Amino acid sequence: MPRQSMTNQFDLFSGLRNGKTAEMPQWQELPEGTRQALTALIVRLLVDHASGASASQQKEAEHDA
Repeated sequence: MPRQSMTNQFDLFSGLRNGKTAEMPQWQELPEGTRQALTALIVRLLVDHASGASASQQKEAEHDA
């Protein structure tokens, strides 16, 4: 029996194909874990931007090695 996925992918390019723009999910509709992860990523983005992103770029380089 095939298992049906419960994950929905937001299509960024749907408007290009059919002339309609897909709706973004409301923040409150996102699962708690997703909201926490996004909040952490946004904070990291802002901190990296404020510090010139040198710390983040160094961490990425270490992960790639």
